[in-house]
Amino acid sequence: MRYEEDLGAAARAPELERVRRLVSDGSCAVLSLDVFDTVLWRRVPRPTDVFAMLGARLRREGRVPDWITDGTFRLMRIDAEQRARERSLSTCGEVSLFDIWREVPPEVFVEGGLEDLVRAEVELEREVTVPDLEVAELLGIAERNSLPIALVSDTYFTAEQLRHLLDQPGLEPLRGAEVFRSHQHGLDKASGLWEIVLQELGTSPEQVVHVGDNQVADDEVPAKLGIRTVHYQRVDEDFGAVLRREGESTDPFGPPDEHLHPDDGDAGLTSLRAKTVRAVPDEVDETVADAWRYGAGVLGPVLTGFAAWVARRAHEMGQKVVWCPMREGELLSELVDEAARTRGWEVTAKPIWLSRQITSVAALDSYDQEAVREFIGRSYRLTVSQLLQSLHLRPGDVPALADKLDMLLDQPELRERVTVALTEAPHLRNRLATTVAGVRDRLLRSLREAGALDAEELVLVDLGWGGTIQYQLARVLRRNGSDVRTAGYYLATDHRSGRLPLAGQRTEGYLGQSGCPHEVVHALSRSPEVIEQCVSARCGSLLDFTDLGEPVLGTSNSSSTQELEWRAVQDGIRGFQHNWNRHVRAAGGEWPLLNPERLAEITTAALKAPSASEAAVFGSWRHDDNFGSSVVTRILPGDLMAGVPYMSPADLDDLHMRDAFWPALLAAADPQLSAAVSALRSGAVDPALFEMVGEGPETRLRFRTSDDEWHDGPRRRVRVNHNGLSFARIGFESHGALDVSLAIPGQPAIVRVDWVEVAAYVEGDPEPKHLRWERSEDFAGLVFADCDWLGGTMIEFHEPHGAVWLPIANRAGGPVTSAQVTIAFASLPQSRSGLAHRVRPAPELRRLTGRLREELRAGGLRGVAAGGARMALRKIGGAR
Repeated sequence: MRYEEDLGAAARAPELERVRRLVSDGSCAVLSLDVFDTVLWRRVPRPTDVFAMLGARLRREGRVPDWITDGTFRLMRIDAEQRARERSLSTCGEVSLFDIWREVPPEVFVEGGLEDLVRAEVELEREVTVPDLEVAELLGIAERNSLPIALVSDTYFTAEQLRHLLDQPGLEPLRGAEVFRSHQHGLDKASGLWEIVLQELGTSPEQVVHVGDNQVADDEVPAKLGIRTVHYQRVDEDFGAVLRREGESTDPFGPPDEHLHPDDGDAGLTSLRAKTVRAVPDEVDETVADAWRYGAGVLGPVLTGFAAWVARRAHEMGQKVVWCPMREGELLSELVDEAARTRGWEVTAKPIWLSRQITSVAALDSYDQEAVREFIGRSYRLTVSQLLQSLHLRPGDVPALADKLDMLLDQPELRERVTVALTEAPHLRNRLATTVAGVRDRLLRSLREAGALDAEELVLVDLGWGGTIQYQLARVLRRNGSDVRTAGYYLATDHRSGRLPLAGQRTEGYLGQSGCPHEVVHALSRSPEVIEQCVSARCGSLLDFTDLGEPVLGTSNSSSTQELEWRAVQDGIRGFQHNWNRHVRAAGGEWPLLNPERLAEITTAALKAPSASEAAVFGSWRHDDNFGSSVVTRILPGDLMAGVPYMSPADLDDLHMRDAFWPALLAAADPQLSAAVSALRSGAVDPALFEMVGEGPETRLRFRTSDDEWHDGPRRRVRVNHNGLSFARIGFESHGALDVSLAIPGQPAIVRVDWVEVAAYVEGDPEPKHLRWERSEDFAGLVFADCDWLGGTMIEFHEPHGAVWLPIANRAGGPVTSAQVTIAFASLPQSRSGLAHRVRPAPELRRLTGRLREELRAGGLRGVAAGGARMALRKIGGAR
């Protein structure tokens, strides 16, 4: 095939654009090229990884003993080359491949002599080296313009061996090229070879254009001689940081890649990622270039591998059509289609409108109270009115709920009462059954119109996690008497997917299945939003279908900036797949598949340790709940940003998914916190650096309800971060909380409370009230139990249970049904013996004045009177 075709749609290296112009318009007399990592690149992360592959091959053939591992053989080959160079008589230590293998004791090998070993290495190099398609295009332009070509290489290969390596499709113009080898002349490019090149070419330096990957030998040294150079860098600094994040060594003498295939290496993954991420298209604005690189370098490889796996599995199973649920289905179907077409597999992928919400409603058994209860409990921040709307019920249909329409379903008791209200009367159950039947009929009509029910098996392709859509859809089909089975191909599935095979539904995961491997699946299911948002189409979520089976969509809530970044990410994904598939086509389809274990490392590393640039891209992205409510949240919540300087790595793990979809993104916003997270992940520091081993102190929350009963709430470990600060975020549900008690340090200590913030939901109001205590006067009016207010925001806690009381109902304007409490503080522990010197508390008058001010603000004069009565009771009870 012609290697320059189709390059316009690919991500192209910007540094070669200038060379193309110079070659095309005759502005140079000679095109000079480096060979390795320029004309040819290897399907391994580093050149020395070939030696590990060679060891595996020789051991498999019985030519080396079993006790020589791949890593041992690799080190042996590296050491042999170093010894040969030390013994070399040339000025620059140049050697041949024969010189290198003479340094290996022959008794190490079971069979085969020197020539056999050299031949084995050359043949493996021939198998793993691949022509650079952009350089091949450049060679074609040079040939058409009758431009002489020179090859200048620091190499231990002989002329014959080099010709064998270069005898590949697309490199025909090199057959007449002049070749300059360091071994041939005893000088390398950094120490005199360039002078020989210019002398033998008989050309002035200015007439030569050289392209190579080595910054010194291919760029700096020839440029000093006047040669026009282009540094065709393989792995730049930014991508090197990405590789190190994934645990991949960029040191050529570092440990071998543990995922190398003995014949296929890494299938070219590292090289093609490196080439793609630096080839940002001209039309991509610099403001969204980081988003494009994320798509090209992280999601592109993962989704390219996933798409090829789906296409191959469907081909093997004889499945002609697979269905990709929207909103992710638009891009996934495109990627799967392209993978199948490139490999020659007769598989077609089509997008289809499905959602968790619709299938859950359509599968709901309205006569099963437990099923209704489970359905109600799935949504987040759903009001009673929104629940009824999602079930196509009007307030008048359920009169018992008429005065509770604006209440959030944020407490178990209310959810239970709503469940009873929806199922207690036969006519309501029938009404609900009619609604469910209508949704089911419209869903099935949509599936029939799309052709999804034409085959015996409806195969879904999705990102995955719980497999909810497949599970609910199978129930819908079964209840409708359909014989169509369901199957699913997913990027990964968590433990919830175990119900699918139990129900006879086939399901497979690419990176992980049924929660295993735990690290991979946990990372994906804990922080799925960035992948879902990047893959989703820019449209609202599916709300229902019309009677004709057409989708009814909600509004899209993304910003204009998010739209641009989203488009850049998806174009980056396409850019990588396009570059990858060019090589698949060039190899006639005989190109290895990507290793899912290596792709899992890429994914988990990106989710666990995002960079600062990635945080800048995704921090402001918005996400809609897509399960009946209209809640829209940012992937990086603004209310948590103020808490970042107080957090330690384990605090990120404590955050609930509704606190932060992507906790690691918070760390990326603070270089020190990010470094601490990385150090813990790598095992460089002990977790005890940030928190006490065993049963350490805990921040404890209790709340008082209108019956004057105190209830225990959640607890959080007290940790001290790199700034010497501490953080706690605690949420609770209640039936009308009035006060909250916070035992902040959980031990005797002097504490500086920088701020306390409470997002409180009052009965009947779906919007939270944001309450904050951060000034001296805010604390002056509080109640202190077994602790003393020292003035300002300083409190001395005398006992582990010592606590400060927050009057949240007074501040919020009514009893609180649920709340989220965030505390930022610094703690100086004191002796538990009680013998330590106590700091003098703030004057009583200031405290009384503060309390009166608090009561006056909350309830006017009546509140002052009520507060005085409470203060008297607390005095009797011994409260401070």
